[in-house]
Amino acid sequence: MTNRDNDNAATAKLKILVLGATGGTGRLIVREALARGYNVTALVRSPDKARDLQGAHLIVGDARDEAALRKALKGQDAVISALGTPASPFREVTLLSTVTRSLVNAMKAEHVSRLVAITGMGAGDSAGHGGFLFDRLIFPLLLRKVYADKDRQEAIIRNSGLDWVLVRPSVLNDKPGGHALRALTDLSGFHGGTIARADVARFVVDQVSDDSFLHGSPLVTW
Repeated sequence: MTNRDNDNAATAKLKILVLGATGGTGRLIVREALARGYNVTALVRSPDKARDLQGAHLIVGDARDEAALRKALKGQDAVISALGTPASPFREVTLLSTVTRSLVNAMKAEHVSRLVAITGMGAGDSAGHGGFLFDRLIFPLLLRKVYADKDRQEAIIRNSGLDWVLVRPSVLNDKPGGHALRALTDLSGFHGGTIARADVARFVVDQVSDDSFLHGSPLVTW
């Protein structure tokens, strides 16, 4: 058996919990992980919205509930968080940080250390690198409160003591995947971009078993 065969045999046994599995990017993450032979569990609030996630083990529950998270985490090797929240120009947003705080506690209790979480371009030190339209109009008018919560989410993860990777996609689109992407940690000279959800899904699933960006926050874009 070759080294590659050994690697494939090892990774095929990985068990992954996906949060946000019924979202646009989350669905593609589930499909990508299943295509690689991983065992995938999805914690979902509505099983009706998850009917097309064939091959994934569904657990019905609220991701804000630590007990539900602990149930879903039993026996898992890693967690992918693809949670999102709609634009909220006026109301405070707390969902992402609330879920993440519960998730970190549950992961520690169940001895699951690997966490790959999607946040977004504009979070943390990627703020101000979205290009004129994003930085001057979309972000301040529609996303300011969402990104305040993404910043809280990132801070919780950074201080968690887990083996984490924060993935910050540029503006998402639904074009076919398969494009070469860039994973940027130095944003000097970068001012906006776009990327297909499918390519983000591929990159995110890579991070479950790749330590290249461990404890890092790459911005992914075309």
